[in-house]
Amino acid sequence: MKKVFSLVMIGILAASAVFAQGSGEGQSGAKKVKLTIAGRDGAYGDAMQIAVNDYMAQHPNVDIELLKLSGSSLFEKTVIDIKTQTGTYDIILIDDTNVTQFQKSGWLVDLDNLYKEEGKTVDSDLIPSTVKLGRYPYADNGTLFAMPIVGNVELFAYRKDLMAKYGYENPTTYSQILEAVKKIDAGEKGVDGVVFRGVKGNPIVTGFLPIFWAFGGHVLDADGNVTFDSPQARAAMNYFLELAKYAPEGVSMYQSTQVKDAIYAGTAAVATEVWPGWIGELENPEKSKVVGKVAVVKSPGEKVNASSMLGVWLAAIPTTSQHQKAAFDFLQFLTSKDMQSKMSLETGVPPTRVSVFKEEAQQAKYPWYTAQLDALENGVARPRSVKWKEIEDQLGTVLQEAILGNYDAKQAVAEATKDIKSVLE
Repeated sequence: MKKVFSLVMIGILAASAVFAQGSGEGQSGAKKVKLTIAGRDGAYGDAMQIAVNDYMAQHPNVDIELLKLSGSSLFEKTVIDIKTQTGTYDIILIDDTNVTQFQKSGWLVDLDNLYKEEGKTVDSDLIPSTVKLGRYPYADNGTLFAMPIVGNVELFAYRKDLMAKYGYENPTTYSQILEAVKKIDAGEKGVDGVVFRGVKGNPIVTGFLPIFWAFGGHVLDADGNVTFDSPQARAAMNYFLELAKYAPEGVSMYQSTQVKDAIYAGTAAVATEVWPGWIGELENPEKSKVVGKVAVVKSPGEKVNASSMLGVWLAAIPTTSQHQKAAFDFLQFLTSKDMQSKMSLETGVPPTRVSVFKEEAQQAKYPWYTAQLDALENGVARPRSVKWKEIEDQLGTVLQEAILGNYDAKQAVAEATKDIKSVLE
């Protein structure tokens, strides 16, 4: 009798242990996992929240905490957390200009290995140029450390009605643009020929680089040597300073708000730089005076083909994460066709999949998506340098001084070259 009683008690205790162990699990019976994502604020945060909510609904054993941080705060917090081996975050968002630092420092999980363990490969529907940004070294066969989740790319906009009026319908080169800008600026009252961000640092550099690249210029070579001082650079600088003559007074202090206002009001014939997030209401008659009048296209070419600037946001798993497999599963969900389509339609955050850009619903809502896909597929990445921000700050200071008349093109190129070299010494 005692033996039977003992066996019964062992069974009860075992069942209790199983119940206790499983009390924190989801419906699937798997152990409960909590993921923490260091994400962005604004529309990017809204898009990520959609993915988080849908994923948790489908995976009740997973809780996800999404932190919606400003760009600077996101970078600072993730760097500190990884350096101190704190392990707070399981997934981090990274601007493509910062990803080289994370890759080179060995802070990110090798995603190629995780794909291999699951017997999978990167889906070919993901735009190759955006996937390449997550590879290190920066090459088609580099190791994959981050996945592209936001297909951001710099675009170019112009008043197609005014271009047609002055005989420049569908311009494709910067030379054609300058000719048209001069005529429109002189012939159209209340309309400036061109508008761009003129604030030093990132704003003015972002507008200048597609011009610089189109003229065949390079800031650095493949080995990281400074190659800014060149005939191509001087030609691009000459062009930029000539173009700036037809910009609004005070353009050296223009930020995105002033550029957007000019586009929506129709007071600028050309905007050398627009981003998808700026033009979401361009066809809304309640907010735009130029409905149906503005063409949004990839950046023009000149000596070489069009060179639109890539501005992709990436998602990666830090090596300090304690839940790397679960984080990888969420990354695959986040970059899936269905989720990329849903995030785009509901928030306007652009996808990173070819098929999503081609969906009828997407093109009906965002008529520039065909041009945006073209720009992404043929886009150019900023130099893969861990010191790019410092380089950009130096170049941007010189560019602003040049449009203020303090340097001519030759002087500006020489000064920028000297300053860039000083950053890299």
